[in-house]
Amino acid sequence: MTVNLNTRIIESPVAVEIYISATPEKTLPLQDQADQLFTALWNTLRSKKAHILQERIYASHESIETIRQARSKVYADLDDGVSPSWLVGKEGTTGPFAGSQVYAIICEDKPQVITIDGKPCGRMLRTNGHTLLTLSGISAPQFTQPTDQARACLEKAESALKQFKATFFSVARTWVWLKDILSWYDDFNRVRNEFFTERGLIGKDSRQSMPASTGIGLSSADGSKCAIDLIATLGPKGSPQFLPAVGKQQCALDYGSAFSRASRAITPGTETVFVSGTASIDASGATTHIDDPMGQINATIDNVRAVLADMHCRDVDVVHAVAYCKTTEVEKIFNSLKGDLPWPLVTTICDICRADLLFEMEATAVRLGMPYGTR
Repeated sequence: MTVNLNTRIIESPVAVEIYISATPEKTLPLQDQADQLFTALWNTLRSKKAHILQERIYASHESIETIRQARSKVYADLDDGVSPSWLVGKEGTTGPFAGSQVYAIICEDKPQVITIDGKPCGRMLRTNGHTLLTLSGISAPQFTQPTDQARACLEKAESALKQFKATFFSVARTWVWLKDILSWYDDFNRVRNEFFTERGLIGKDSRQSMPASTGIGLSSADGSKCAIDLIATLGPKGSPQFLPAVGKQQCALDYGSAFSRASRAITPGTETVFVSGTASIDASGATTHIDDPMGQINATIDNVRAVLADMHCRDVDVVHAVAYCKTTEVEKIFNSLKGDLPWPLVTTICDICRADLLFEMEATAVRLGMPYGTR
């Protein structure tokens, strides 16, 4: 079987967390790529009796249905009805199917499926004093205007949290998928800023409790202008914690974007560090290395590593990473450099949030048995 499968297993007395990054062999036809990739994922998850908590699939629009059918056929009894996030980008060097990432868990307690308006959209896990909530592909395509969709997505996510007497203060990490991002990113920021201000996450008397986040030019397969994934930790008390400014970059709110550069949360038996989508931006918020793909790639990796270092994480602690490249030409340059980067990667092609940005990265890292304040 020709699948590039990178599995990171984090064991603790409480639970075992599994992070998988899977990319297909680029020489195979799409159907074979999908069949082999999902078979490899099924074998890994089934053999370990693991439950999926969150899943993302990166592919071109034309390939989604073939991939969807392959996943449905292979997964069978692993499928609890919660759809993965189907993320549409442009075709890259591996072809129309860029890959998949899965976050799963092994523990005595089975995740509970969360529904909004009768549709499965996420999972809640309670185990040994830990409470973890994930949502995937929250969208509102019934609205015409992108800003109305964005507001509705935030409110739908909030309604799921309220089912468990939680608020956005529990949200450690968001991913915001924005179709045609360059045409309305400022408008999205306005909507999010207003929502977070109303909820008290930002403002004059706030601790600036903004989740770590990625806002990127991938679109949901349902055609929505906006879709949201998130991870929230509802227990134990004191999780999550937010780092508005960390590494080499200052608070993104200074230039109007309401997210923290990183957050950390206590997941079952583990401290997890979420590094937001990071690009070639300096401390003042200005884009650097304009029209220089290699310069932006190197600066971005350096910026991500600076955040990880401040969070006392090393390269080997990274369990998931995504590289967002504006074009296949940028991807080829990144591919020539990534051999020295020991992070489990999926690479996809899409627009970044600024016209002069060519590259962006995010990372998730874990440190077992390292609670806050012990480093």
